[in-house]
Amino acid sequence: MPITTLSSREFNQDASGAKKAATNGPVFITDRGQPRHVLLSIEEYRRLTGDRRSIVDALGMTGSEDIAFEPPRATIGSRPADLD
Repeated sequence: MPITTLSSREFNQDASGAKKAATNGPVFITDRGQPRHVLLSIEEYRRLTGDRRSIVDALGMTGSEDIAFEPPRATIGSRPADLD
């Protein structure tokens, strides 16, 4: 996987070239010689992140309005403390 490095100036002058390079591997964009950003293809980004759903999305359960759910009533009893 080739790695491409561009200065911020080069990136600004040829953004389409940077996008093409990102299809082959990450494109590092430097500012004053230091890497500051990385341009990735969406496929590579999804591979790295696992394209996971957030917990909010997972618990949203679209269409769950029609599910009948009646949990049994909880009963909480007391018992003497075991101090032994």
